[in-house]
Amino acid sequence: MGISIARDNILFIIEAFLQPVTIVLALWGLYYHFYGELTPLCLTLSLILFLLNFPAHSNIHDPDLESISNVLISWFSIAGFILVFGWFTEYIGLFSVKAIVCWLLVTPVFQLFAILLLRLAAPIIIKLQGPAKRSVIVGINEQGLALAASIAKDQYSTTKLIGFFEDRELDRVPKLPSNTSHLGAISSVASYVKENRIDSIYLCLPVADQSRMVKLLNKLKDTTVSVYFVPDIFQTELIQGSIGEMNGIPLVALIETPFTGFNGMIKRVADILFSLVTLILISPVLACIAIAIKSTSPGPVIFKQRRYGLYGDEITVYKFRSMTVCEDGTEVKQATKTDSRITPLGAFLRKTSLDELPQFINVLQGRMSIVGPRPHAVVHNEMYRKMITGYMIRHKVKPGITGWAQVNGLRGETETLDKMKERIDYDIDYLRNWSPKLDMYIVVKTILVVLKKESGAY
Repeated sequence: MGISIARDNILFIIEAFLQPVTIVLALWGLYYHFYGELTPLCLTLSLILFLLNFPAHSNIHDPDLESISNVLISWFSIAGFILVFGWFTEYIGLFSVKAIVCWLLVTPVFQLFAILLLRLAAPIIIKLQGPAKRSVIVGINEQGLALAASIAKDQYSTTKLIGFFEDRELDRVPKLPSNTSHLGAISSVASYVKENRIDSIYLCLPVADQSRMVKLLNKLKDTTVSVYFVPDIFQTELIQGSIGEMNGIPLVALIETPFTGFNGMIKRVADILFSLVTLILISPVLACIAIAIKSTSPGPVIFKQRRYGLYGDEITVYKFRSMTVCEDGTEVKQATKTDSRITPLGAFLRKTSLDELPQFINVLQGRMSIVGPRPHAVVHNEMYRKMITGYMIRHKVKPGITGWAQVNGLRGETETLDKMKERIDYDIDYLRNWSPKLDMYIVVKTILVVLKKESGAY
């Protein structure tokens, strides 16, 4: 688990603005080239593009191919969203096809060129900030070593690690990195700071060791050093870990939904727009499937099943009926490869994921999201929550039509407990790393998986 150091320096501030500004400047240049002036429509589109891209994802540390991939996926996902919205509102007719194609192709080139220039300028920018901050770590333990490793591998870091302070004998602590040393006991920290112009101290002491920490902080009040506390995050898996406050009291979030505040609004607006446009486009397909189901087997067209939704509350999920039964009781058997309950039409619907299309209605209702952990039957939830640690954490967000586990090959039957554990690991990984760009990537990957008929569903 990496720890970000000195994210407030000039380099990272520039990077946060670089991509949004580059995209806006590319739009302005192309718009002026094609239309001879910057109109209010152009400025409005510029603002939308800036807000969708700010703050930019950090690409400066990534390998070249990964940077290129990130830029292309991000750009074409956002541009695709803008084009669909423009088509739906008919604003797209205000632009020529040539201008749109040029905009799509030229903008990512500008972005990659900007990243290259930033990498070339990075050493100069870092030098302009002055000498590196001399820092020490108090405590030789897992979080202290992780912090040291993070500093060492960051070539753009403005922090220089001098060494560690620790009371225990060196043969009782983990081995120190080769480029650092043991500077002494914790009782000598304050005097060392005064004598050696130390800028920052990172306290990696256990929370339970409060008395020693308070004693050290009192001694450090006679210095100008900056002091940071590094909590022992290795005792638990962080889900959207963050620092905040409640009525002036500082709080550290260990497990939280990623969809709070502005993120929640972005997620909901995207869900509404995407599901609404999709339902309009696929309405003829929905009608044809409904007629085919009704004419090939007895029973309802829509299969309704109780699932767990946000915060573990029960919701009703819609699917096109693909079986001869509509199970929703205390026993629900998962579909298998040779399941006799699946109708011939149902096998095709499940293989192509067409049976999931009615869930776009669930998204409009606010019960589901386009992307999120797939909802399981209530009886399966009650079974697996007792068998898999952390199973219910996946319900910190709305269930999705598609998800991170599904595009990584974990869709369909989970015939073993290990397979279900792997699916849950992907679900929790999605919660931990969510971003609008990840959602866009999952949607694109889902479409590709369905087109290749690699869904894995029976």
